[in-house]
Amino acid sequence: MSMIKTVNVHKTFRKPGREPLHVLKGISVEVKQKEVICIIGPSGSGKSTYLRILNHLEPIDEGQIYIEDKLLFDYRHGKNKVKMQHDERNKILLEVGMVFQRFNLFPHKTALENVMLAPVNVRKLSVDEARKRAQNILDRVGLSGKLDVYPSQLSGGQQQRVAIARALAMEPKIMLFDEPTSSLDPELSAEVLGVMKQLARDGMTMMVVSHEMGFAREIADRVLVMFDGEILEENTPKVIFNNPENERTRQFLQSVL
Repeated sequence: MSMIKTVNVHKTFRKPGREPLHVLKGISVEVKQKEVICIIGPSGSGKSTYLRILNHLEPIDEGQIYIEDKLLFDYRHGKNKVKMQHDERNKILLEVGMVFQRFNLFPHKTALENVMLAPVNVRKLSVDEARKRAQNILDRVGLSGKLDVYPSQLSGGQQQRVAIARALAMEPKIMLFDEPTSSLDPELSAEVLGVMKQLARDGMTMMVVSHEMGFAREIADRVLVMFDGEILEENTPKVIFNNPENERTRQFLQSVL
């Protein structure tokens, strides 16, 4: 079963007085159930934009997006040709959880309250049910002792683990991670990567944009290399890191390893 599939996806950013910026140039990718895909490449290559279009944080200009084999978006000349009820589309998109570079936690709410919020307001769980789910998930990410602590009292690694717990509380079938450790020092990065590794071992379907090459080597089923809005190559970590086909991939890996 395909959990995510994109076909010939294009995205251009347009701002008045500036040249249009064509950031995705015909991206076609298919992700199977329980696969872990790592996307690597230089800054500005379109990696984060690609993740954002998957749950419609950014609309696309051309191409198709499928979630769990359902066609949600079929854009031609900037218009979606798929006729679907708004609520039905949103219900499918709720299966896709996302963790960003910045934690985006509510500063006036505790870790527990941050994790409870969406299940109560979006999934319509009772407060008791949401609290129990949040407690279990915070325990799962190693924060059972921080339930009543506010974000300002947590380290960056702990805040990012709360952000992961918040996404997991919605019980998504797919998790997207957009450079979740980019703002953390190595010790705190290790905390977050440890949680992500466990999710992968538990069978979560994941797409991860990351500069953590060791993580990609260890956890990914496939690695996609993006450059200038295109996928240069995709293969197993062993092939990508030991014997890449594309010269640009070799140059990129030499610069980061």
